[in-house]
Amino acid sequence: MMIDISKFFIGIDVSKPYFDVSLLTVKNYQKQGIETMRFENTSPGIKLFEKWLKGHGVLMNGQSLVVIENTGIYHRLIWAFCSKKNLPIHIGNAAHIKWSFGIARGKNDKIDSLRLCNYAFKEADALKATPALDAELLQLKDFVSARTKLLKQLSAIKTSVKELGSVNDKPHQKLIEKSLKAATDGIAKSIDSIEAQIRKIIANNEAFRQSYDLLVSIPGIGHVTAVYLIGCTANFAGCPTGKELACYAGVAPFEHSSGISIKGKTRVHRMANKELKRLLHLCALSVIQHNLEFKNYYNRKQDEGKHNMSILNAIRNKIVLRVAAVIKSKSPYKENYKLVA
Repeated sequence: MMIDISKFFIGIDVSKPYFDVSLLTVKNYQKQGIETMRFENTSPGIKLFEKWLKGHGVLMNGQSLVVIENTGIYHRLIWAFCSKKNLPIHIGNAAHIKWSFGIARGKNDKIDSLRLCNYAFKEADALKATPALDAELLQLKDFVSARTKLLKQLSAIKTSVKELGSVNDKPHQKLIEKSLKAATDGIAKSIDSIEAQIRKIIANNEAFRQSYDLLVSIPGIGHVTAVYLIGCTANFAGCPTGKELACYAGVAPFEHSSGISIKGKTRVHRMANKELKRLLHLCALSVIQHNLEFKNYYNRKQDEGKHNMSILNAIRNKIVLRVAAVIKSKSPYKENYKLVA
């Protein structure tokens, strides 16, 4: 008697109002025709999606794989559903998945879901399942995102008021400042409230607190960067290496050469987590002022004629490598630098 071996590969293109699904079933190593369907990106839509999967005999286990692109917040209902049903899901970087398609002609939501479905089939052995949705992690990320947006708004208002102060007379300038005071005070109050919630989440979650304590032991990394690292890496899910983190942050230098005609300098790639890169830049500026090891390193490289930004990027890279090291070892960073006379 022949045992029926079935595998299911599901590509989902997600947007705010709906999501398009393509399902490829492989029975006894033979590909079947691809089924497609569109559902509303709502709780009722998720229920219809589940019913549709069951109707096609999809198994909610390791025999199935869902692949979607990271859309920020719009894929959360699908992620929550997969987590609840133990349905393996890979939430991939949109640019990385797009480049894997090669030269692709034509684009719409159905076509994108078909491409994701084929990507799931071809890359199944290499794709890592995304960890189950963590409600506390999402709360942390949402609060961090909200704080970042509010800080930008507060900074923009203060900058605008300061610029006006250089051209307005004093009575008019005071009127402007008085009119905006309620707004700036309100934003500042909201930032304080959000910060209190962030600290509460970190304090009440043992895994977050352990990572936080390890991260702030590293010279240059403070509260804001530590919290952001926990959020953007899902508390270092998958144990990323130092090189992987450096690539993600956009601080890993890559060679730029070809044959004998192109001999460019090593450079970082533009595809990166821009906010993490910004925070690491602030960390680098801090350590060259307050940490003897990095201060001496910075001065030595300057004396060698290295470009300022090249040195700072090297320092950002060193910080990231230390992040990966303390997380892997689960031991706080220990300063072992000694000044040689």
